[in-house]
Amino acid sequence: MSFSDQILSYYRILRPPENLPAEVNVMNPYSHPETSEVASRFYRKFYTDDNPRFICFGINPGRFGAGVTGVPFTDPVRLQEVCGIPNDLSKKAELSSKFIYEMIDAYGGPKSFFDKYYISAVSPLGYILDGINLNYYDIKGYKRLFEEYVVREINKQLEFNINRKAAFSIGKGENAKYLKIINDKHGFFGEIISLSHPRWVMQYRLKRKDEFIQGYLDAFRRVEERL
Repeated sequence: MSFSDQILSYYRILRPPENLPAEVNVMNPYSHPETSEVASRFYRKFYTDDNPRFICFGINPGRFGAGVTGVPFTDPVRLQEVCGIPNDLSKKAELSSKFIYEMIDAYGGPKSFFDKYYISAVSPLGYILDGINLNYYDIKGYKRLFEEYVVREINKQLEFNINRKAAFSIGKGENAKYLKIINDKHGFFGEIISLSHPRWVMQYRLKRKDEFIQGYLDAFRRVEERL
């Protein structure tokens, strides 16, 4: 199976963690036919091979990025204008997606980047509380609640020909801390490298955006040079 076949097969059978609080709603982008269709076109365009790739872990899908397109950190605008995947989704831009695709452009463009990297999330499903996005680590008791789930989902994705020398956490806060706890316990990757979260950069450090983009590029190059 190609990398894309494995990704799409995986997304078709996603299940949420058990025992979530009753007030937390699960968001599964891939349960919507239009989202599933455009995500399929994206992965078949960029991942129809068996190249090894490094994995980057975001937090979980949000309502305006992966929650709409099924592709992490990719809003409908970037999906169409940068990735060349026409879609009829509402063309609402999303800050994190803007940063990620500026970084991808600086790396060499979508083909060059996606040839070597696969972006996922610690939780591949999203969460909503009272109509707003909820990060998995904001759910009470998340460390206990999510461990078995996160371990299971990482193990499934390691079957995609993932390079295990290193993995990246998109976010230096709780996401990186939890991923490192899981990795220390289960030894999935040689190391976890933390990157500043795009939304934090775009909201609080916009004037230094280029500096943070270069930080991503430097981190990727250092890992690639060790191959």
